[in-house]
Order: sequence, then C-alpha cells, then structure tokens
Amino acid sequence: MSLTRKIGFSLLCIAGFILILAFPDALLSQDSGAIRGSRSLITEKIDETRLATLAGNTHPQASAQNDRGLVPDNLAMEHMMLQLQRPAEQEQAARQFIDQLHDPKSANFHRWLTAAQFAQQYGPSQQDVATISSWLESHGFTVNAVSAGGMAIDFSGTAGQVRQAFHTQIHNLQVNGQQHIANMSDPQIPAALRPAVAGVVSMHDFAPHAMQRRHANYTFNSGGFTSQAVAPADLATIYNLSPLFAAGTTGKGQTIAVIEDSDLYSDSDWTTFRTTFGLSGYSSGSLTTIHPAPASGTNNCADPGVPRGSSAGDDGEAILDAEWASAAAPGATILVAACASTRATFGGFIALQNLVNSPQPPAIVSISYGQCEAENGASGNAAFQSLYQQAVAEGVSVFVSAGDEGAASCDAGATAATHGIGVSGWASTPYNVAVGGTDFGDVYQGSTGTYWNSTNTSTYGSAISYIPEIAWNDSCAGTLLASSFGYSTTYGTAGFCGSSAASRNGLLTVGAGSGGPSGCATGAPSTGGVVSGSCQGYDKPAWQTGVTGIPGDGVRDIPDLSLFAGDGVWGHYYVTCWSDLRNGGAPCTGDPSGWAGAGGTSFSSPIMAGIQALVNQVVGGPQGNPNYVYYQLAAQQYASGSSACNSSNGNAADSGCMFYNVTLGDNDVNCGGTQDCYGAAAGSGGGRGGRASQGGNGALSTASQSYSPAYGTATGWNFATGLGTINAYNLVQNWTSAASGQ
Repeated sequence: MSLTRKIGFSLLCIAGFILILAFPDALLSQDSGAIRGSRSLITEKIDETRLATLAGNTHPQASAQNDRGLVPDNLAMEHMMLQLQRPAEQEQAARQFIDQLHDPKSANFHRWLTAAQFAQQYGPSQQDVATISSWLESHGFTVNAVSAGGMAIDFSGTAGQVRQAFHTQIHNLQVNGQQHIANMSDPQIPAALRPAVAGVVSMHDFAPHAMQRRHANYTFNSGGFTSQAVAPADLATIYNLSPLFAAGTTGKGQTIAVIEDSDLYSDSDWTTFRTTFGLSGYSSGSLTTIHPAPASGTNNCADPGVPRGSSAGDDGEAILDAEWASAAAPGATILVAACASTRATFGGFIALQNLVNSPQPPAIVSISYGQCEAENGASGNAAFQSLYQQAVAEGVSVFVSAGDEGAASCDAGATAATHGIGVSGWASTPYNVAVGGTDFGDVYQGSTGTYWNSTNTSTYGSAISYIPEIAWNDSCAGTLLASSFGYSTTYGTAGFCGSSAASRNGLLTVGAGSGGPSGCATGAPSTGGVVSGSCQGYDKPAWQTGVTGIPGDGVRDIPDLSLFAGDGVWGHYYVTCWSDLRNGGAPCTGDPSGWAGAGGTSFSSPIMAGIQALVNQVVGGPQGNPNYVYYQLAAQQYASGSSACNSSNGNAADSGCMFYNVTLGDNDVNCGGTQDCYGAAAGSGGGRGGRASQGGNGALSTASQSYSPAYGTATGWNFATGLGTINAYNLVQNWTSAASGQ
C-alpha cells in the first residue's frame, strides 16, 4: 500500500470517529436506514485466469470501419475512473435515506451529509477499496486518489497496462475526419473483483456534446418576419422573475456552478453581457473560473484553457451557461468549474466529481452536456447515477439539459435518426432535474403583436407578458412546422420531410427538445447506440407521480420541466456575448442584435438553476433534488384541471399558475431505416459517423408499422415538455409550504 493511500485511509477512519461523536443521530437513527460499515463484496482470492466482462462499455464508433490500428503501448491513459458499487442492501438504504431527506415528516428531513459522511454510511467497504487499489497497482497503474465519497478510484497508466490488466486493446480511430482512441472490446477483470466494480467510466476520448444549437437564418413563410431575440429582460417578463427581483430575491448569497471542459474565452464577455442588459446593478453577482482539485491525492484537474480540436467552441458553451444562469439569478455567484479532458475522461466529469467530493460543494450545479444512455455505456451511466445520488445526499440540486435531439439522443448531429428512441444518460438518472425545451407559439398563432412591443427598452427588453409556448422542434417531422408549409403529413416522399422546402430550409435535422423513457441505463445493447439486448431503464422514481399523463411504464421518464430553447426557426432565440471569432462567436459591440445567438436546452438548464438559486435564497438553504417539490406542486395544480394553466392561453392564463401546460406541437424528428421509424423511403438514413447520408424522410415513431409520433404534447405531463414551463414567482412563493409539508 502506498504512503498516500495509508494517509487517506487513516484520515477516513478519523473522520468517521469524529462523525460518530458529532452526528450520532444521523448514524444511529433507525429512521435513516443507514448501515454502519459496509460488508465486503470481494470474498474470493483474485485469479487472473478467471475473468468477468464489464459488458456494455465499448463505444459504437469503435468499429472495424473506423479502426486505424493499435496505439503504442506507452500511450498515456491518465485519470481513468474506476466506478465502484456497494452491496444491494447498502444501495437500498441510500435510496431510502434520500427519500427521507426530502420528506418533511422524517427526522432526517434536510439533514444533508458531507462527502465523508456519505462514504461512512453508504460507501463500499474499505477492505474492498484497498483490494481493488492493490490490484491496480500490481498491474503498474498509479492510484491517484479514492473519491471522498468512496465510490470512485482515479488511476493512471498506459495503453499497454490497460491491455494487460483489462484485456482490451486501445486503438486509433478515424471518425468523420477526426482522430480518436478507444477500447475495441468490453474490459475484463478478475471475477473475484466483479461484485465490487461497476466498471471503468470510459477508456476513450469521445466527448459528450454540448446542448446548444447556433442561431441560423431561417427563410420559411414566404414573406419572412422580424425576429424577436430573447434578452434577460424578456426572460424576466415572460417567466415572471421581475417581482422577485424587485423584492430583493436575486440569488444573493447563492452559488451556481456550471460544469465545463473549457475556460471562458474572455471574462469581459460576461461583464459586457451584464452591463448591456441591465444586470450589473446587482452588485452581489460575481463570476469566478475554478479548476477544482480533488479533496486528496494527485490533482487531476488541469487548466483546460480554450481547447482546440474536437472541443473547439466549448468556450461558447461555458459563456452562455455563465451568462444565462446570471440572467435568472443576477445576484448569485457563478462558478465556471472547468477541467481539461484526458484521453480517457471528459474534463467536465472530472470537475463535477471533484466538486461533489469537496468539503463544501456548491448548492446548485448545471450541466449542459450529454450523451445517450446506449453510447454512454453501462459504467458511464452508473457513474452519473452514483455521483448525482451523492450530490443530492449533500443537498446539491443538479440540473441537466435533457437534450436537443427529440427522442433520438443517440443521433445527435445527424440529419435523420437511425438509432431509434433513446435519451441522454447524463439527464435520465433519478437524482437530477432534466430540463427540456420549448419555443414560443406567437408566430404560429399569428399573435406576435400581442406579446412583443415594436421597440426595445434601454435594456433591450420587448416582451409584454407571458407568451404561449409550443414544443421546440426544428425538424420537418414536427407537425406544426409541416402545417406552416401547407403539409398535413410529415413523413414519406409525399410528406413535408420528402419536400424540397424541408431540405432547402435545413429542416432535415435531428433537432428538438429531448424527452423519452429511460431505456439503457443498465445492461448492454446488442446493436451499438440502440436500446436493445439486455438494456434496461432506470426504475420509476417514487416522486414521479401524481400528474395526469405520467406513463405507467415503470421507468424514469424525461424531461421534468422545460423552458424556452428555440434557436430561431419560429423567429426567437437567445442572445449571448461570446467574442471568440475563431470558433463562431461575434463581436460584442453595438446593438446586441448583431451578437452571437443560439438556442437549445443548454440555455434552459442554467436558467432553471438560476431560478433554484432564488428558491434557496427565500427558503434559506439547499434543497437537494427539486423534483420532489416540482411534482408535488404540479399534482396540486393539475388536480383541479389544466385548462386555466394551458400555455396556449398566453396572457389569459390564470395568474396563480405555477406551471404552464404545453399542449401544442411535438418533439418528433425525421428518421431513416427501420429502427422506430415510420414512413421512410427505402434506403433512407441520416448522415453521421459513416451512416447513410440521404433520405431520412420518415418520422420517429413508437411503432415502426404505424404512425405513433415520438412524442406529442398532451394535457398534464408529456414527453415533449414534461410538466411544462413555469411562473417563477408563483413557484418560489409556493415552495416553502410544499417543501415543509404544510
């Protein structure tokens, strides 16, 4: 055992003793369900000839078609993450405890834990951690650190050591003209270790994708129309933030961390944004970029700078997250938490891991990246579930972009879906809020003059009131877009997706607010990137109930709620100050109508995180998983019917609405092939990763033999927008009574 690990284990034991003295009730309470001292799962002698496969951990792009040969044995594989797992009874106890943390009738209500306390109560046994660490070291790996929460081991080595220890080769790949590396088969470990190991989070450099879509100039509707871009003042009007700000509820004293793999191109962009849009008067608001180091061990968080290559432009994600979290909570502290990616681990995951395992994690986190469950891999999915679970136990509220691909998250960036229905594994866990996307429906309704002034205020606001919303959808498979072009059918060669108008206007695209059922959180797909084989979704959380429309499908369904995410197809998009001209930004000078513009759930997640900062300020502390309260409040509202709070009512909606039920539109996208696809012409497909590049004129469907769009809006909860969108003032005002059970 290394000196570093000896010291680490000694500190853990001391921390545990102090915990017993300081928090005896939290450890000994029968109500908590806690089990003191996890039993060891490794009970057999390690036999290197008797192996177990960590199934479901080969990236779909690690194929013969993309293979460019074995990497050198000395290629560094730095800061890989070995995800551990606890005994089943310990897992059940952790889930029970988290429910109690959110139950005002429980003695454990809001008795948040530290990372060390979480390890003491719910971590794997120290004996198992020591055995696994020693095994890694015996194969030449360096054990850099064990996470403070006890659920992950950071280790480094070479590709040759990976091949020898995990029985998988690391190869060079070429995908869409870009160079990558990845393991070519599922890793294997000694069977004796398997009960305590969930897997290696990743052994490749395929990064998740940012959930933003750059604003484009759309030309549909022959006469064209004037765009009404969304500024912070519009956000405050539409979602009723203004009375909160007027009362001093601005997020003062609260901290929001946005998770990134890039530094900001320029801090002055954030300052210019706030000055131009009238936010600089909230003097308590601040911006800090941090590169969070782990609580102990070797520092795995290098300063990423502004990356080039496959991550080029992620500084645009970082600045929009920081600016729009600040737009919703202008008095809050914004932390840009960024780490450099390694050849094996995404930098944003490293940043999140280190923050959650820090002594004082931020109470609110927003993540605008994602990857579908079937591509994220069984180990990756397990890692996010475990990390979010620990975060919630610490009181941290985790907001994650649901995605920008409709129900086809395995086809991000494609011109048509070919992998069927799938959702982001970053957003589908039971421990985070999945934030979806809407668009404004004024253009569709022909009521733009009712909701937007013809001139701007001094801070560039022009919205008059709440605006009717529709499901955000840029695809020709969306029924509202099809109807605006005069088509009653979306699919097939004679439908809108088969028309030259759809192609000419860039509407052959997998672009819509994401939503759907969890399908491959565990298990291994038999077809890469497709929910198949032994795939299973997360179980339905106990809190996801009580609202009309929630499916009785037994699995976690997303999104939970939504906010505006349009990128201009209906004339509305967000303005952001991002001056990195090399990567697609624009000068932040003059009228902001010439600044960079974009949409996507990259915006809705940090905005919702900002609104949570307002909640936390009012109630006086962290709230853990907000879904417990969201669904409780929604159940109360929808129990008396949803017509008064139908989003289509616009400014005539009831003044007491907490949620606006979005009932127009869908998040269906065009598709090709036969996987969950109806009406596609033979041989049609979508262009990504070597897939077929023509056609894609079908519509994603829950049945391939009939048209069952995936998915439409409906009364109550729906896959397109979740619980709907919000009235922030009413949500904040009703939070205390719901959270306290009054």
